[in-house]
Amino acid sequence: MALIIDDSCINCDMCEPECPNEAISMGEEIYEIDPARCTECVGHYDKPTCISVCPIDCISKDPQHSESEDELLIKYATLTGKL
Repeated sequence: MALIIDDSCINCDMCEPECPNEAISMGEEIYEIDPARCTECVGHYDKPTCISVCPIDCISKDPQHSESEDELLIKYATLTGKL
């Protein structure tokens, strides 16, 4: 499952540089996560770094983009050429 940033985002700039997949970018008003690039850090870290660094807890699982851990590993391998 990809992650999503909700409207309470304060644009603190903490999450974007932490994303190993470059899935986070500035949207029209707040940061956004590209579900095609988000692996929830599977393959990189034990837990999503964006959630770990977010000071207001505005990042959660996106129910519109449900994926199993195996699917996230395949996405990781596709994005990085590793695994």
